[in-house]
Amino acid sequence: MLDTNVLVSGLLSPFGAPGQLVRLVADGSLRLCHDARILSEYREVLARPRFGFNPAHVAALLDQIEAAGEVSATRPLAIRLPDPDDEPFLEAAVASAAECLVTGNGKHFPAAARRLARIVTPAELVRLIRSA
Repeated sequence: MLDTNVLVSGLLSPFGAPGQLVRLVADGSLRLCHDARILSEYREVLARPRFGFNPAHVAALLDQIEAAGEVSATRPLAIRLPDPDDEPFLEAAVASAAECLVTGNGKHFPAAARRLARIVTPAELVRLIRSA
């Protein structure tokens, strides 16, 4: 499960940890869980003109995420997050029993939320992948 900020960071800076994760998603090595809300957020955010992403590249990445990923049948959590826009990501991670939720905004997932799913940074996930 990748938070939208990780996709944005990876596309803006392809040589850091988020970029490595985006490449793994693009080549099918890393499967993401998602639901309609998450795909909608990815589409909306990645299409913002301020980022200047190539629409064809974004469309290809989103097609790969949707085709190779796992659709999550989510349900609302008992825990409210500081940023309600992050709740679909935690809901999908919990519903699909994702190995982890990767975010650059760990503060958006307080301790109570971290008991529901493993929350890691992009760099932590890259280290985990390398050590496997």
